[in-house]
Amino acid sequence: MKYLFAIITLIAAAWSASAANLAAEADSAYNKEDYARAVELYNQLLAEQGRSAEVYYNLGNAWYRRGNTAQAILAYERALRVDPAHVDARANLDFVNSRLEDKPEDNNSVLIRIHHAVVTSTSANAWAWIALTTFILACAAAALYIFTAKISLRKLGFFGGIILLIAFVYFLIVAINAANRIDDHSEAIITAQSTLLNSMPRQPKQTEKVVVLHQGTKVEIIDSVATPDDPVSPRWYNVRVNSSAEAWLRATDVERI
Repeated sequence: MKYLFAIITLIAAAWSASAANLAAEADSAYNKEDYARAVELYNQLLAEQGRSAEVYYNLGNAWYRRGNTAQAILAYERALRVDPAHVDARANLDFVNSRLEDKPEDNNSVLIRIHHAVVTSTSANAWAWIALTTFILACAAAALYIFTAKISLRKLGFFGGIILLIAFVYFLIVAINAANRIDDHSEAIITAQSTLLNSMPRQPKQTEKVVVLHQGTKVEIIDSVATPDDPVSPRWYNVRVNSSAEAWLRATDVERI
């Protein structure tokens, strides 16, 4: 057993050293302004070690330096899925988004937008700890109400406990939403230079009124249509823009986050 443990340790150390060397090589290529090589190496690093907010962030920087804003946005978005508290990735994403040709407004209600901002402000683990802390405080407030004879303290325990219990339920919902968001691929970024939105899953006719969206715009995928020849790969996506308007576009024009 001890030999097996030693072998596993050696393999893990070799893998860690290989990943470190690959990361250093990618950083070196970026610093030398060889952004094409940097993109290749960062993607290789992600393939080997799995999702990493820092690697996605570096990949986004390399893509942006290459002039591909759509891939840069994809990388920053993926970095924030892994670590919503990554300040640099959020700052760079906001900067790149501010330079896009299309700037669809969020038509959701104020409460939904606030909730979304809360969910994406930090990690699911952080929200889980906040929920647990709130629950413990709610239990302490309940104990204060039950075991204290002083009226003012009983009132504090009663009303404070209710508020803390409501907060616990909300924070628990936020933690669940944040955890689900990590593997949620319903949102996508337009990677083509431009794409046509149509009311039907087909190439729009010249007489039809269409809307053009450009590279880097985020959409929400709500449905898809494939072909009989290839039922696995979607040919058209039904997407939502502005959190309300729905239309169809080519699946090859977007990439899921």
